[in-house]
Amino acid sequence: MKISGNIITLNEEKNIADCIKSMLEVCDDIVVVDSGSTDKTIEIAQSLGANIVNQPYLGDGFQKNVALKHTQNDWVLSLDADERLTPEMTNSIKKLDLTTQIEAFSFRRRNMIGSRWIKQCGWYPDRCIRLYNSKKVEFSNVKQHASIQAKNVKHIDADIIHFSFKNIGELFAKPGRNFSGRAAKIMFAKGKKANAFSPFIHGLNAFVRKYIFQRGFLGGVDGMTVALSSAINSYLKYAKLLEYQRDPSVTKQDDFNNIW
Repeated sequence: MKISGNIITLNEEKNIADCIKSMLEVCDDIVVVDSGSTDKTIEIAQSLGANIVNQPYLGDGFQKNVALKHTQNDWVLSLDADERLTPEMTNSIKKLDLTTQIEAFSFRRRNMIGSRWIKQCGWYPDRCIRLYNSKKVEFSNVKQHASIQAKNVKHIDADIIHFSFKNIGELFAKPGRNFSGRAAKIMFAKGKKANAFSPFIHGLNAFVRKYIFQRGFLGGVDGMTVALSSAINSYLKYAKLLEYQRDPSVTKQDDFNNIW
């Protein structure tokens, strides 16, 4: 059976070509759902034969499901622009029997900092469903951390590569790129409460989980770095939530109808 590809993008001109080229090894058509790129993302994707769908960003799950109105096949392979199929994964997909009753297939994912594969801190195998029968399942309709809602899943023992961060600086910039602020807004809108101890407790818990329980200590400097970044992100998330509760002037500054 044939497979359609699905990628959501925003200013991914440095990533999109390699992503599409890896998908073309197994996909007959590729849909790129773009949320307003101002660089050459669309031009590059079109040159490689992708079908472009323009859609202002709706949030993770909603955005990824937009493509299902435009894909040509029931089976859909969904990758982010900074992800790639490895040759081993390509070969594994080509051998699959897609007439099966299985709803979806999960992949192992190698998360990278630069060219370094991070195997600790819960970053590997980091299984995620990326190939699914769109007539049976789809991404959860949530704005953050969406996943395929499937019960009948088969695990493929091969990897995709996720170029998560170009360097350590980019990793530490993640909380500053308003990831923590976005999460704090969502929690505040849902009525979640924080107290004066919450930022410290959640930050410490994040560090201990990554560095001790997920064996970040085996990863040397990179393991420590990932654990610290996770702690900072968690600390800031709850510190910002507490600020919303304690300082109405800050709350009034932010548009809670435009979290994304």
